[in-house]
Amino acid sequence: MTHSHDAMTEELYRETILDHNANPRNNGPLDDASFSEASLNPSCGDRFTLHVKLSEDGSSVEAVRFEGIGCAISTASMSLFSEKLTGMSVEEVRQLDKQFVYDLLGVPISAAREKCALVSLKTAQTGLRLFEGRDA
Repeated sequence: MTHSHDAMTEELYRETILDHNANPRNNGPLDDASFSEASLNPSCGDRFTLHVKLSEDGSSVEAVRFEGIGCAISTASMSLFSEKLTGMSVEEVRQLDKQFVYDLLGVPISAAREKCALVSLKTAQTGLRLFEGRDA
């Protein structure tokens, strides 16, 4: 039985999601965070706090950690997103959109799972806006 390229690619991404769910990267507290932002997705029960440490001049992300529990999609989203966020400029973080997260996850996301997938992006951008004193 041969698999199409798309099916093989999707299977690799599914394995990545399962791996990041079972072994989330950057999981745990960050004592010297510049800001921390909590999120709750009542429809799925996801509860996360994202901790972000900015550079001394506030222009880039030095470290990202997260704590909490969630479904496989939301946990993988937080884990994958935390890896990509480290080293980004604050301006880049502001410009990220949902397609960035969908590309990280690499599998089709149903409307019902959209909040799970986007919890990382929403939490990071809300936390950044609040930290900068702008309306969330």
